[in-house]
Amino acid sequence: MSGKTIAVLATLDTKGRETEYLREQIARFGDQALVIDTGVTGEPAARPDISRQQVAEAGGMPLEKILESPSREVAAPVMAAGATAIVTRLATEGRIHGILSIGGTQGTTLSTKAMRALPYGFPKVMVSTMASGNVGPWVDIKDITMMFSVTDIMGLNPVMRRILANAAGAVCGMAAAELKLARGEKPLVAVTTVGITTKGAMKAAELLEQAGYETIIFHAIGAGGRAMEQMMKEGLIGAVLDYSTIEVSNEMYHALLAGGAERLTTAGKLGLPQVLCPGAIEVLVYNEPETVPPKYAGRTLIRHSPQITDLRLNKEEMAEVGREVARRLQSTTGRAVFMIPTGGYDSYAVKGKGFYDPESDAAFVAELKANLPKGIRVVERDTHIEDPAFAAEAVQTLIALIEGRRK
Repeated sequence: MSGKTIAVLATLDTKGRETEYLREQIARFGDQALVIDTGVTGEPAARPDISRQQVAEAGGMPLEKILESPSREVAAPVMAAGATAIVTRLATEGRIHGILSIGGTQGTTLSTKAMRALPYGFPKVMVSTMASGNVGPWVDIKDITMMFSVTDIMGLNPVMRRILANAAGAVCGMAAAELKLARGEKPLVAVTTVGITTKGAMKAAELLEQAGYETIIFHAIGAGGRAMEQMMKEGLIGAVLDYSTIEVSNEMYHALLAGGAERLTTAGKLGLPQVLCPGAIEVLVYNEPETVPPKYAGRTLIRHSPQITDLRLNKEEMAEVGREVARRLQSTTGRAVFMIPTGGYDSYAVKGKGFYDPESDAAFVAELKANLPKGIRVVERDTHIEDPAFAAEAVQTLIALIEGRRK
């Protein structure tokens, strides 16, 4: 028995019986529930350990004020903010060791907001009526386990009892795991990649591991880059080989792999050693060909898979990408190197392939060089990004930056 404390978020006016059942199930595993009431209007049907009044106060508005003219538009943000403040404080103080919640649309929205504020590795389980569809809005870039409730969470029955018991077992089992997320003697090195830069990135990861560095690989599909940068902020990642920066161009042109406005800024602001490469940065990604915007009519398209279509940026657009990449790197405080393989930025862009366009790539490089801050060194090599020699030099360059910083 682990003897851990599990925070249970629930609206006790509508899900009191289910919450009490979860309390019993958590106790069966030798743990204890700390029930936090996120309800607003009805009377609690179970005993809270932290009341709705306390949640509302933590969210910046007394419950009495909310109840003067109760509406979801007013109450939801307050209760979400309050629950988030409470669970993050409890987790930081080591007073809770996992979090479990049950809910429909409103409950899932509130509870997962609180869960996303908790660090990676902290056990998070959400039993939701919404978990059989697209869970991206609730999970985003955090390690939240979504469990489909199958039925509405409205009363106990044989199916609901088993699902809730499974959920209790899941979070208690996670909390019992003793493995901690902590930085080792050498920094954890993040590496980004997409399918058309994989060979180079794999070689780089192999060489880093041979040199005694652990690597963490991110699929640069939007969420991957954002998760990487969040882990930098949480102190888990200490150096970066940003091999595939496709998420920047996809953000600029509103394509599928958009990495957000912060992409390519975090490592620099934190002063982390980083080597950057333009992996697949000339590629915009869409679904089937008919989803490609009409303004790109006549462009070269490559079907990456039945559901994925890639489009090549032209000379003017690549110049714009160069300026934007340089702009995002203006706050770089640490040592950084931008390595450019002039023979192609991915397997579709090498000589003889559909995206080979050295003139457009040169426009990117010219604008990048003209606008980069002086502290970032540019290295050009007459090869392509999947060349093992290029990957090896990128690794050697990054290790030199890391060792230089440590000295």
